[in-house]
Amino acid sequence: MSDAPPTERADRMALPAWAVVSDRRRSHIHRVTALLERWAADMRLDEAERTTWRDAGLLHDALRDADDTMLRALAGETFGTEAPVEILHGPAAAEHLRREGEARADLLDAVRYHTVGHGGWDRVGQALYMADFLEPGRKFMQVDRGWLAAQVPNDFTGVFRQVVRLRLEWSLREGKQLYPSTVALWNAVHG
Repeated sequence: MSDAPPTERADRMALPAWAVVSDRRRSHIHRVTALLERWAADMRLDEAERTTWRDAGLLHDALRDADDTMLRALAGETFGTEAPVEILHGPAAAEHLRREGEARADLLDAVRYHTVGHGGWDRVGQALYMADFLEPGRKFMQVDRGWLAAQVPNDFTGVFRQVVRLRLEWSLREGKQLYPSTVALWNAVHG
């Protein structure tokens, strides 16, 4: 998957010191990041975009296992004060990054909205949304998701539309709340 020496790959996969993740979550983060790196290489993206994709993968769940108080304090009003804590790790990580001086708005939006979607995303947000769903460690729909993951470099937009549909169908079936940014994503993709 990568021609880089093992130590260089390990350095590229290092999480920030402020990350709060379990070993299980760290494995998920590394699978998402590896998938994003593979797609970026297959799509022959320039180095700046590849780096942004890799950073999005590494950082999207960096605060996934942080305590509720920390997540609510950092996430603020992103999804409202009554939002379930399970969706606040993205906004919290994005805010932490912003406070540290991260200026890539596309990266911040990708991390901030990766759990619920965002209608104004560019390619990095769309890629992270897909990779988080399609990474091979998840146990559901393995054959279908594997096939979709393999299609991304050849049909990025088509696979993105399919992933949006699958994720929203699941949310509706499970009775999950649809946030304004989720509805905006659906409208942007299918409107």
